[in-house]
Amino acid sequence: MRHFGHISPTAREGLFFREPCTFTADSPARMLSVALGATLYSPATRLSLADDVLKQAARGVVSMVLCLEDSIDDAEVTGAEANLIRQFAELAARDAAAGAQGAASAAAPRDPRDAAAADVPLLFIRVREPAQITDLVRRLGDSVRMLSGFVLPKFTEERGRQFLEALDEAESECGRRLFAMPVLESPELLHLETRGEILQGIARSVEKHRDRVLALRLGVTDFCSAYGLRRAPDMTAYDVHIVASVIADVVNVLGRADGTGFTITGPVWEYFRRQERMFKPQLRRSPFLEGRAEELRTALIEHDLDGLLREIELDRANGLLGKTCIHPSHVAPVHALSVVSHEEYTDAQDILSPEREGGGVLRSAYTNKMNEVKPHRAWAERTLQRAEVFGVAKEDVGFVDLLAAGLTK
Repeated sequence: MRHFGHISPTAREGLFFREPCTFTADSPARMLSVALGATLYSPATRLSLADDVLKQAARGVVSMVLCLEDSIDDAEVTGAEANLIRQFAELAARDAAAGAQGAASAAAPRDPRDAAAADVPLLFIRVREPAQITDLVRRLGDSVRMLSGFVLPKFTEERGRQFLEALDEAESECGRRLFAMPVLESPELLHLETRGEILQGIARSVEKHRDRVLALRLGVTDFCSAYGLRRAPDMTAYDVHIVASVIADVVNVLGRADGTGFTITGPVWEYFRRQERMFKPQLRRSPFLEGRAEELRTALIEHDLDGLLREIELDRANGLLGKTCIHPSHVAPVHALSVVSHEEYTDAQDILSPEREGGGVLRSAYTNKMNEVKPHRAWAERTLQRAEVFGVAKEDVGFVDLLAAGLTK
């Protein structure tokens, strides 16, 4: 799979100075943690789940979470588990059929559903309790090969230890690498008097299992719930100061660029339909002045996605990468804003040039900023990691072009 792999090679060639790389579920964890992008959540109760997964893959989704936790009613868990087993078996069968057909004749036309099955996204199951991990892996049987790991809710040191021990056991039984994505969302993490202790405990827990913790996810909806809050569609998580303070502390402890940190993903954006707007749209007109771009701007505003775009930018400015998504319309904006601009790429390459190992300061190639080699090195390294999986835009290609291309299907 690859980001922007759902658009034509000709279209990619016109957009990218350096195209996104290809990767698989077996790629190095470092690459996959960056490549998660917009991780789309779906309730595990959906009877058309296998079809949904393949349809979203054809639209550019590369990671999905099939949820057994908050997105479904308590009474639905047993049926949802059984549905997951059936849907994974269906995905595995289609994947095998697509592989066999491809091996028989690379040039032969294939059923579109089988073709999509060859690029099944990274799939994770969000469980409720540790025992579900081992139980589901056993019940999945051979179709466990379609599973990349588990999302672990309300993660603390004690609760996390139980989840990670269950993951160890499941991995040993199935003989397949399974990743963990802990969700940081417990009230103790939000409360000031316990936050430091909880963060240190989480840090100890994930450090012991560093090789299998793919990313840490933020449960901002739960944070807001602890205080009876809900942000409006024209506000970001960073406008809710109590939430912003938690995000800052999580990045401070768990997102450091000194080799001890983890990928931390951006919080969910809850809105996808137009509601009455109190504030002016946050999306400037100037980037949307050519061709049909103004129509695109209007559509984004009508669907409350201008707030999402601002939050994505603030995510990256605050050290977060990727985003939890609950609606397919959120995927293309996340991916478009994840592409490295030609200017960023040029700056990063200059900073990491072997000729600059001794440090120093240089004017950027775009002659609009100072690049200080030692302080900006960690930023440059992260930028090139993002460039590898999301690509580098051509010099004259902007976010609007990338977003329009991402929405082609």
